[in-house]
Amino acid sequence: MNFIQTFSPLVGRVFISLIFIVTGIGKITGYSGTAAYMDSVGIPGMLLPLVILLEVGGGLAILLGFKTRLVAFLLAGFCVLSALIFHFDFDNQMQFLMFMKNIAIAGGFLFLVAFGPGKYAIDNR
Repeated sequence: MNFIQTFSPLVGRVFISLIFIVTGIGKITGYSGTAAYMDSVGIPGMLLPLVILLEVGGGLAILLGFKTRLVAFLLAGFCVLSALIFHFDFDNQMQFLMFMKNIAIAGGFLFLVAFGPGKYAIDNR
């Protein structure tokens, strides 16, 4: 296996996991505002702890390559649901871009589901 094939999965996992770790931590620090926003779009704010757990815990699992295929599958579903619930306003260019970003991230996670975490992952120990 050449250098790029060896290290690309690790770098890709770092890149894709960071958005979830950072935004999950942001939801902790801005808990009340995030819960209120969720309530405003019809999602019970009481679900926020589960969202935080999925984002931070799932992001860390992807970063470390732990239960990668399962967590990637769950995060792909989360991305699609988030796109449909929070960004399904195609008249608003920013919401359209956020929708497409979520769909693209879901696609990246599906690659992890199909091909696994690569050489440098806890899953391989």
